[in-house]
Amino acid sequence: MEQKICLVTGANSGIGLETVRGLARRGALVTLACRDMDAAARAMEDVRRTEPQARLDSLHLDLASPDSIRLAALEFRARHGRLDVLVNNAGVAINPRRVTADGIEYTMAVNHLGHFLFTYLVLDLLHAAPAARVVNLSSSAHRRARDMAFDDFMLEKNYSGIGAYARSKLANILFTRELARRLAGTKITSNAVHPGGVRTNMTAGGDARGFLRLVWLLITPFFMSPRKGAVTSLYVATAEELDGVTGEYFAKERRARTTLAAQDDAAAARLWAESERLTGIRWE
Repeated sequence: MEQKICLVTGANSGIGLETVRGLARRGALVTLACRDMDAAARAMEDVRRTEPQARLDSLHLDLASPDSIRLAALEFRARHGRLDVLVNNAGVAINPRRVTADGIEYTMAVNHLGHFLFTYLVLDLLHAAPAARVVNLSSSAHRRARDMAFDDFMLEKNYSGIGAYARSKLANILFTRELARRLAGTKITSNAVHPGGVRTNMTAGGDARGFLRLVWLLITPFFMSPRKGAVTSLYVATAEELDGVTGEYFAKERRARTTLAAQDDAAAARLWAESERLTGIRWE
């Protein structure tokens, strides 16, 4: 990974932090894209304690804010002429329901739509790389979502924290598949990752309350460390044998099966159109 330029969203803790550490250990220049810049600074200090040679920088990115996403893309472009690896890692699980300043259901805004917009805004930098990879952090939680609930996309009628999270993880896979289809024949690959059950701030409760928080607290002791959770993200981001492999879903460093809902190309196309509408962009 020497000479590679990488960006990891949600990089100040958990799987994101360990993904940064692993990329830095392999010689990459890594940007930590974070909402909290103080936390990003502490994360860089943490990485440098174990990887003194690490080449790191940070970027303010609030995935719930389109303005922040656009500014972050502009700032990254001002620093770098290409992007070799984009790891869309950030994620939230919240309860009760809330919306962004633009009225978008918050879990979908951060876990999918923010990454959809940011990926679009740096697409030219991915094309500028000799061979680029987009790695989208999904989860086996996508299995809890029967569909994308397009008839209640903002979950105004039927909201649960677990359900909203599961649907966003299904969206990550559908986005991965449609992006791979649209980029077929280019030097950019798009793959999704299930990290496994990992002890992170989110699984410790995060912004969740009530039943969702109780579930997180009960299951967290059985989860693996963030370092182990980052293994598959790092594999998909760096493994030479995955050159040219695209549109796949990985768990435990190998291809894994998804649900039928996650293989629904019509749903992927519809989600793409809805994502364009909500973010105000048009992929060509």
